[in-house]
Amino acid sequence: MKQPLEDIKVLDLSRVYAGPGGSMILGDLGADVIRIESPNGTDSMRDWVPFVEGESTYYMCANRNKRSITLNLKNKTGKDLLLKMVKDADVVLENFKTGTLAKMGLGYEELKKVNPAIILCSVTGYGQTGPYSHEPGFDPVIQAIGGIMDVTGFPDGEPTRVGVPVVDIMTSQYVAISIISALRLRDHTGEGQHIDISLLDVQLSSLANISSSYLNTGSISKRIGNSHSYIVPYQVFQCKDRPLMVCAGNDRLYKKFCDVLGHAEWADDEKYKTNNKRIENRQELTSQIQEVFSGKSADEWFQLLSNAGVPAGPVNNIEQVFEHPQVKARETVEEVSHPTLGTIKLVKSPIRFSGLQIQTKNHPPLLGEHTDEFLEKELGFDKAEIDRLREEGII
Repeated sequence: MKQPLEDIKVLDLSRVYAGPGGSMILGDLGADVIRIESPNGTDSMRDWVPFVEGESTYYMCANRNKRSITLNLKNKTGKDLLLKMVKDADVVLENFKTGTLAKMGLGYEELKKVNPAIILCSVTGYGQTGPYSHEPGFDPVIQAIGGIMDVTGFPDGEPTRVGVPVVDIMTSQYVAISIISALRLRDHTGEGQHIDISLLDVQLSSLANISSSYLNTGSISKRIGNSHSYIVPYQVFQCKDRPLMVCAGNDRLYKKFCDVLGHAEWADDEKYKTNNKRIENRQELTSQIQEVFSGKSADEWFQLLSNAGVPAGPVNNIEQVFEHPQVKARETVEEVSHPTLGTIKLVKSPIRFSGLQIQTKNHPPLLGEHTDEFLEKELGFDKAEIDRLREEGII
């Protein structure tokens, strides 16, 4: 089956998650993604626990549908080999510190001389311009500087980072979107692009109503735990056995919610009748609601609320997530063959097309797994030349 990006070749020089996560999306859509790492390894994700027989499960989550070659870009021969690859490539993806690629003689202007239609996507913490442009970008630091930590956590607790590298994950999606857009634009103009993706820019774009409220009213949102600053009840309640998230997002849903709880009178009470009033009397109302929720299990309350059309769901741990009937019905987990582990389990791409199946053709590659094959078949090197490059530390 033809894939959307099957004629696109991506040279991926990036590391950790934001870049590799983006190239993985491109690979899922059919692009030929070639990971290029130092012969000694440059991606710290390969070193992060937990391991399965020496292979990092962290690395696995962002690197399916790729090939891996090694190349020493500090060596002139290595740089020349990369430029030779660029001639036949569509995209180069990198997340070195700002200016590093140019200092290596591999910046956008140099790449364009080799391939005027090349698309270079540069992913950094703070972007290619500005006073912080040369600072390293790490997800938790960007969460702190970019404001999301200040609105995450409880009022009497410390600012809290999101439990997964959410800025990296969101950035990876913008990496894919921007590259696909640049490819489409190139179809019209024949010209390449240098894409400047900043983790901080992505973080700010994700603040949604928090930033819009501040910019237009001066309102500074504060931490409010699992509640919502502007909607009540829209929070976690503790049930008999575990927590349940409830989102009564408007007055209509609130009325249904009150009916389920057996307190229809709360929907007509002037103190709680409208969302603005519920915000004013938040503590009084939510305390009463909490008393009611303590009487049943989370699953019992979920079923009652679901029957009434009120959005709710138990707070699941990771084991409960993968045992959830909807997760199983969507077949979100796949088994992929692996050269040293037999098979590994991965979460599938969330993209579902009506007439196209997203395929996992390649396992997350071992370091340099495809170097010899790539050099021989795509660059025309013979075995003796490949052996010499390896002896000289170039691959």
